Amino acid sequence: MTAFRLIFRPLTAVAVSALALGVAAAIPAVAADSPAPAAATAAPVDPNKVLATVDGQPITERDFEIVAQDMQTQLQQLPPDQQASAIMSRAVELRLTAAAAEAEGLDKKPDTNLEIIYTRDLVLRNAYLVDKLQQAVTEDAIKARFDQEVAKFVPGDQIHAEHILVNTEDEAKAIIAELDKGGDFASIAKAKSTDTGSGQAGGDLGWFGKGAMVKPFEDAAFALDAGKYTETPVKSDFGWHIIKVLEKRKEPAPTLADRHDAIRDELAHEVITTEIGKLRDKAKIVITQDAAPASAPAPATQN
Repeated sequence: MTAFRLIFRPLTAVAVSALALGVAAAIPAVAADSPAPAAATAAPVDPNKVLATVDGQPITERDFEIVAQDMQTQLQQLPPDQQASAIMSRAVELRLTAAAAEAEGLDKKPDTNLEIIYTRDLVLRNAYLVDKLQQAVTEDAIKARFDQEVAKFVPGDQIHAEHILVNTEDEAKAIIAELDKGGDFASIAKAKSTDTGSGQAGGDLGWFGKGAMVKPFEDAAFALDAGKYTETPVKSDFGWHIIKVLEKRKEPAPTLADRHDAIRDELAHEVITTEIGKLRDKAKIVITQDAAPASAPAPATQN
């Protein structure tokens, strides 16, 4: 069954965005030019290619793919060489149990029939929205939105800074005195900073702009010239800081690669919201009674 591995279609970021609104289908990549795993470039699934039969009823490549999409969480827990076998086993199990249920007339039971109707509606809803996404969320649309963003982009100030965080003002003053005598900032940060994350990197915080840090820290950092450190300790809710600015620059404009996936998700969200809105506007909707589901959890009470 190793040939089945090329059938997998990984969920794209568009699919993730759509899933948040209930579109549970695996949405193919919106553009062939965008980076994607090798599996996504496999030959299209043939809905007529029969991979197996169960009592004469076929299981096609498309059936196999649908089951694979439904099993994504379980498949992540299996070695790759066992995944195809697990998918086929589930597909066979579904055919057998569905046929047995129909033979016993369970599909005619009111509750079951309502669930079948709901599932059909859900599949059609997903197909409708996926079709709209594929038409609208294109590479050209993503590039156009990116160009709009860049045209409005105003670069802000950024600094590349290091810091040493300690618990008391006296500790901070002692470190500043050590720096004044030629102490190495990065070495002191590794040895004494209580911010263990940046401390292990010599206090390095990387590049950041205004609004990224707490106000006292930001004010002190942006007031420094490149190559200088604070001559007095800076207090914040986290403790006492000694800050050193390494470099200053204007914020670089984002690239299309930086923004591609985020814009794609934004467009997907907009398309879905717009399409559902248009359908609602054209429909006559009459809600005759508000009712919570019978299975809704009861409000929590205090003893």
